[in-house]
Amino acid sequence: MKVYIIDIDGTICCQSPPKDGSFDYHKAKPFRNRIKKINDLFDNGNDIHYWTARGSVSGIDHLELTKNQLKEWGCKYTSLRVGDKPHYDVWVDDKAIWSEDFFKNDD
Repeated sequence: MKVYIIDIDGTICCQSPPKDGSFDYHKAKPFRNRIKKINDLFDNGNDIHYWTARGSVSGIDHLELTKNQLKEWGCKYTSLRVGDKPHYDVWVDDKAIWSEDFFKNDD
């Protein structure tokens, strides 16, 4: 079994680009096929850890909103971390998989 760290915005959901630099996370729309793939990984015994930067820059606590969205979207997961992810533009890691490559054959 494996441990998966999965981002939320831009990975399992999308929203319109911000006009003033701040996202309205309430308007996020789920990618159902991507959520299904991740749920299948969870159902097969893998650990799924959602980790989002929501609130990292603004300091706004988006935990309850994010929990409610994951529940509404039917996401299965081991844990959720919100706002404690460092702010970055590029994440370089030897184990990283770009979400577009991970879901390439699913869209």
